[in-house]
Amino acid sequence: MINQYYPNILQPLELGFTSLKNRILMGSMHTNLEEVSGGYEKLATFYAARVRGGVGMIVTGGISPNPSGVVVHGGSCMDSEEKVAQHKLLTDAVHAEGGKICMQILHAGRYAYTKALVAPSALQAPINPFIPKELSNEDVEQQINDYVRSAELAKLAGYDGIELMGSEGYLINQFIVQHTNKRIDKWGGSFENRIRFPLEIIRRVRESVGDEFILIYRLSMLDLVEGGSSWEEVVALAKEVEKLGVNIINTGIGWHEARVPTIASGVPRATFSGVTEKLKKEVNVPVITCNRINTPEVAEEIIASEQADMVSMARPFLADPDFVIKSEQGRAHEINTCIGCNQGCLDQVFEGKLTTCLVNPLACKEYEGETQPTEQARKIAVVGSGPSGMVIAAVAAERGHQVTLFESRDTLGGEFEIAARVPGKEEFFETLRYFKHRFERAKVNVRLGVTATKDQLLEQGFDDVVVATGVRPWTPPIPGTETAEYLNYLDVLVKNKPVGKRVAIIGAGPIGFDVAEFLTEPEGHQQQTKEAFMAEWGVDSHFATRGGIVKAPPIPPVKRDIFMLEVRDMKVGADLSKTTGWIHRTVLQKRRVNMWGGVTFNQVESKRVDITHQGENKVLDVDTVIVCAGQKSRNDLVSDLENSGVNVHVIGAAKDARGMDAKKAFAEGLAFARAL
Repeated sequence: MINQYYPNILQPLELGFTSLKNRILMGSMHTNLEEVSGGYEKLATFYAARVRGGVGMIVTGGISPNPSGVVVHGGSCMDSEEKVAQHKLLTDAVHAEGGKICMQILHAGRYAYTKALVAPSALQAPINPFIPKELSNEDVEQQINDYVRSAELAKLAGYDGIELMGSEGYLINQFIVQHTNKRIDKWGGSFENRIRFPLEIIRRVRESVGDEFILIYRLSMLDLVEGGSSWEEVVALAKEVEKLGVNIINTGIGWHEARVPTIASGVPRATFSGVTEKLKKEVNVPVITCNRINTPEVAEEIIASEQADMVSMARPFLADPDFVIKSEQGRAHEINTCIGCNQGCLDQVFEGKLTTCLVNPLACKEYEGETQPTEQARKIAVVGSGPSGMVIAAVAAERGHQVTLFESRDTLGGEFEIAARVPGKEEFFETLRYFKHRFERAKVNVRLGVTATKDQLLEQGFDDVVVATGVRPWTPPIPGTETAEYLNYLDVLVKNKPVGKRVAIIGAGPIGFDVAEFLTEPEGHQQQTKEAFMAEWGVDSHFATRGGIVKAPPIPPVKRDIFMLEVRDMKVGADLSKTTGWIHRTVLQKRRVNMWGGVTFNQVESKRVDITHQGENKVLDVDTVIVCAGQKSRNDLVSDLENSGVNVHVIGAAKDARGMDAKKAFAEGLAFARAL
């Protein structure tokens, strides 16, 4: 039956011996549950929830075929029958819900963060402190055998198939390109020799597992590194893997060392689907596209316009496990959309922490069970609609409490909404849309433009008042600030106060970067197009050059001279997101923003900043000074309500601004609301 809302993404995909119920793949995503005690039981619950939510097929996080290929020391590998039982927990859970699941086999090669790493050649990756050992001929044969053994064990564990990770700069990809393969034996040199490694793996795996086992090959269609594959080589490899019996070709975009953003929120949606469309015309097996596809509308357009046969999404299923079923039922406006922030997922993984999601703190914690209805309904006021306030209001109302949400501004979201005004963070508005509809369903009484007062709260007879009023800008004790005229980030981002041509920004944390990017954007900023993004980052929009990269053109002159001044003697921006901070630093470098760390402020005046930097006294004559040096809690209402007889709760940044961010605020708000 054809779905009336999204007829293309919700139609089956036939593979001959089996079929997938729709065109949506939950792509590979490591959660770190794979490495913790009892993690596979929790991972089984996580995957089962996504199958119940309608996903067509799941590919697991990368599992190495042997210890030399693990991403980090102690990482997961499928190399013995003793490992089968824990994987069977996953396959049984998925099959019980009527879904399909494939295990991704990933050998990290020179990206392995261990001292036992190996690679085609002994070339150190720029993102890894360790130098790999070059594989001998015997070693290469053993690696191939290990891939085959891992595939056999996956089948024994009940997987419906495997995905061979041949992209993102991992071992297979390292063999394919001259950039990392300097061998002169049969595994290197000519293109035919360099692709021998993946082809031998595929050939031997298919012979071992038989024809009725899904085999996906993750093909690097766009390396985005110097010395990467040419388009002709990509096509030639795709045709060869098709001949060897691969059922599906999945798209890989960019090596981890590439200096092009591929999945951050500032990347336009479906930017790279054009490369999949180009390959689709060259092969006869289904092809999957990926990267920055986070709404059913975008996915539908991709399939309808024949850019791909299937779409892969990973992080969107962290944000909302019911993404597919909501689409199917015409409730796309209720989807909790992935905003591409990376803070709860990739940042956590690279720090050795468990994956979660900024906008869905329950992600990977499904084993904790569903939120339960309250046993005693109460009348609750939530004051402040930032992340903590929004999630508390929604969850408390859904549990059966009578909730009124007060927000002094005319817009929902508090600091979160302010951040959404920054170029590249427009996706944040999707979260606000999601909560607006959630409030409507839960019958939250939302009072925008209303400053809650003690008298007002007492008159309305609330049993509980939750103070989630967040933060206000803070100015550190810098000489001169007591008399100087200066702005703060609210003056710039919310009040639109005029800013001059020469600007000193005091503070170079996340807020300072937001303000600097906001002020250096071209006038009349609109969300960037795919073409403009590719041009800015040096991506060949025709995907014809080797590696898909070209020289980026010079950016138009920025109309402001900006000095970002940081007291801490550190690399400016070092405390930004681990996986996206480099993007923001690069953007500001391109815009010729001066970023100085280790600054001592001698005197700040309205149009003059006297500093010492690197032992040298410098005086900056400026038009505008903007202080972005921190925040302090905003909780005046708490003292007003003391001894009033109302239960007062202080949450989020209103309780403690130190170290508070949106991810922590959402998580704390959820935990509080579930216990209220």
